[in-house]
Amino acid sequence: MFENSDAFSGMSSNDIEASRAFYEGVLGLVVEDAGGGLLSVQLPKGGAVLIYPKDDHRPATFTILNFPVEDIDAVVDELVAKGVTMQRYDGMPQDEKGIVRGKVAGQGPDIAWFTDPAGNVLSVLSD
Repeated sequence: MFENSDAFSGMSSNDIEASRAFYEGVLGLVVEDAGGGLLSVQLPKGGAVLIYPKDDHRPATFTILNFPVEDIDAVVDELVAKGVTMQRYDGMPQDEKGIVRGKVAGQGPDIAWFTDPAGNVLSVLSD
């Protein structure tokens, strides 16, 4: 049914220009104008995320975009150097960098969370 669909994901923002600056300047992704005040964030290996303005935006309380990386420690260090704050969650066995080590937690990859300017939760995780 959808095998030929050029699917994409979307999320809202209460500050489109701050979102552009973050995804382009901090994360280093290509951001294109999609018309009508919309942004299209191009994902490195294909696909895109549409960011649309929403005055009454409320960020999701869960991770909406994940970035698998080869060296999570290096990426977290670079994000922090660019002013990004890693999220801390009660009850999560996060280390001093805010990374949950999969072996420590007993499951999954190493993962750390952060938010974009609109409060949308993103993550980096070991590839």
